[in-house]
Amino acid sequence: MSDEQWMQRVFDLALLGQGQVSPNPLVGCVIVDEQGAVLGEGWHQQYGQAHAEVNAVAQVTDKASIREATVYVNLEPCSHFGKTPPCADMLVQLQPKRVVIANVDSNPLVAGQGIEKLKAAGVEITTGVLEAQGRRLNRRFFTFVEQQRPYIILKWAQTANGWMGDTEQPSLNISNLLARTLSHRWRTEEDAMMVGKQTALVDNPQLDARLWKGKNPLRIAIDRFKTLPPTLHLFDQKRPTLVYTFAPNEKRPNLQWVQLPEENFWAALWADLHKRKVQSLIVEGGSQLLHALIQAGYWDEMRVFISAQSLAGNVRAPRQAGQCVARVALENNHLEIWQKTTT
Repeated sequence: MSDEQWMQRVFDLALLGQGQVSPNPLVGCVIVDEQGAVLGEGWHQQYGQAHAEVNAVAQVTDKASIREATVYVNLEPCSHFGKTPPCADMLVQLQPKRVVIANVDSNPLVAGQGIEKLKAAGVEITTGVLEAQGRRLNRRFFTFVEQQRPYIILKWAQTANGWMGDTEQPSLNISNLLARTLSHRWRTEEDAMMVGKQTALVDNPQLDARLWKGKNPLRIAIDRFKTLPPTLHLFDQKRPTLVYTFAPNEKRPNLQWVQLPEENFWAALWADLHKRKVQSLIVEGGSQLLHALIQAGYWDEMRVFISAQSLAGNVRAPRQAGQCVARVALENNHLEIWQKTTT
């Protein structure tokens, strides 16, 4: 098998950690001997626990055999002490013949230092194998590190004729059960989800993942003037919840109002979420919030469920932008995924 084929296997392993390892990146590792047999493989399974390289090495029966092996890993081995010891130091001790890497780690704590450690120890290094796919895999991590904000996914449902709601019919149901179930799966994969004041008020959402097994995201609402009623599900204090507001800070168990300045409101919000290590965010409305984020350029991905039905409405859906990277049929709905393009 080629380096590219082995790296694809690494990506598949890395994805098994989705929703479990943030704010760490998704990482997989495969160790292959000279005959092309897998000696060990693993992935980063849980934040604070062993990294992919450690889990792969643990599978190798004869550790001495690693000296003639190639280690495939999608992200540069870490070179600093965090929750676990540096993987680069472990590999230096094991002395593999070759290490093949998709992406250099842009985290300032690493940033090529892991590669330099391995090179200094005489290990042959190959980088840039399926580099673009590797950045796509870890788009949340790279956005968080390089742009100092969460990776932002905008999600909404709309009718075939472009409406996403009707103020006269608050319970207008556009997406089908399959689409709603998929939405709940996505919630388990992201760190947080956000709604605006109007959605919180009209829909009274629980903002959980009850239709899919997995962790619930951090709940976030925008309520600039602190006017939402305390009877909403958002304020039940059952799960961690942040409310961003112009009003003074207030903290209760599992519920916190965070005061932000009126000027540079969004920049301050992203900075606060970055400080809290929120690596990814899915925004589920409403229309005003979605339009505001699109206009300000604060988005990375759009996920849009489109019904086959044309219905009357008076809340216009945003216009998709960027590049459509996927289109999937979901019974009488279809899903479009749009990726922001850089110029």
